[in-house]
Amino acid sequence: MEGEKARLYVYHARQDDPKKCTARRMKQFGLVTMYESIEKLPFGAILLDPTAGKAISPADRQYAQKGIVVLDCTWEEVERVFPMLKVKHMENRALPYMLAANPMNYGRPFMFNSAEAFVAALYILGYKEQAFEVASRFKWGETFFALNREPLEAYAAAKDSADIIEIQKEFMP
Repeated sequence: MEGEKARLYVYHARQDDPKKCTARRMKQFGLVTMYESIEKLPFGAILLDPTAGKAISPADRQYAQKGIVVLDCTWEEVERVFPMLKVKHMENRALPYMLAANPMNYGRPFMFNSAEAFVAALYILGYKEQAFEVASRFKWGETFFALNREPLEAYAAAKDSADIIEIQKEFMP
């Protein structure tokens, strides 16, 4: 398990400020594969989806072997793309309660940029070294772990999605 890495993928719709785009920065560092076509995204991977009915948990590690996908686009684009993603048979998972560390949404729950979403998912799935590697490329990286240390540890020790849902109640105001 140590040293293993999950493959990270981004569907990028070119709808953001390139200077603030964490997905582009991750691509520059060779941390993520970026596609502008949903057809190229992997089958059976985990899709980080804030509207999913299940929370990501260590039990999802089997799906992470096929990859973890983040959609880097507006909500309007998400609504257009989600129906098309059904043919990819992805495992849609939501991230549990944590606080954003990025400058745009600092301290706000669930308001993650693409890199934060990957960091949280990797940590929960047991790819802790990879989570630190991704976070280290951003000024807010250490802050993300400082803000979320206890929840991340608790989520990483959870059994499954139901366990995560119960655990997150401890951290919600």
